[in-house]
Amino acid sequence: MKYGRLVATCSIADDMERDLAFAREIAAAFIRYQRHDWGDLCQEDKELNDQALEAGGRILAAYRTSKGKVWIITEGDRSATTILFPSEY
Repeated sequence: MKYGRLVATCSIADDMERDLAFAREIAAAFIRYQRHDWGDLCQEDKELNDQALEAGGRILAAYRTSKGKVWIITEGDRSATTILFPSEY
């Protein structure tokens, strides 16, 4: 899968810079994402992500961290993948 430009919101980046453990959690979440482990989603949303791998379309995954849930979203055109807190969407 292509991810495009990998970016994080300022909140994620700042927290990663201040907290090495959180930075490791984000790295682990992205590894899961690369393995198509979509994290804390319902089965229907996981299946939609699997379909988007084949047909195109946005992919969203959710992971629990010490700072709360984070989302990883890859745009449908694969131009970018963003790591963010759900409140930043």
